[in-house]
Amino acid sequence: MSARLTHLSSGGRAEMVDVGAKTVTERTATATGAVVMARETLELILSGNAKKGDVIATARIAGIMAAKKTHDLIPLCHPLALSKISVDIEPDNALPGLRVTAFAKVEAKTGVEMEALTAVSVACLTIYDMAKAADRGMRITEVRLEEKTGGRSGDWRAKK
Repeated sequence: MSARLTHLSSGGRAEMVDVGAKTVTERTATATGAVVMARETLELILSGNAKKGDVIATARIAGIMAAKKTHDLIPLCHPLALSKISVDIEPDNALPGLRVTAFAKVEAKTGVEMEALTAVSVACLTIYDMAKAADRGMRITEVRLEEKTGGRSGDWRAKK
């Protein structure tokens, strides 16, 4: 692990990293998160009877859209032409709640970790927004990078 923060100049000023000399490689990232809610809220979402409509489909689209706009939301991120972004949302009765997984892929000079994390975060926020009338006590939890591939630093996988 590097001891230096890459988005700070030697004088401590925030700046976008120059990736011009890097090699274009295929890069992927997978991120996950969860929305914990009352069992009744989960049942309401799964039944399709939420007042605002199809919570899962809307959250999936919101996550995909967010991944494509990551560079607009996170100031020092490079704009990337994603070749793939998927957002999967599955019920988890043990929470109870919904688990969100995002996968991003690109051929570029920089990674797609932020795009995957942004997709998960916005999908979770959309679930909260669409179901908050039924359950304001929902919690967004466990948002994290699970793995990334490609690039100079190679592959990385989170410890379980």
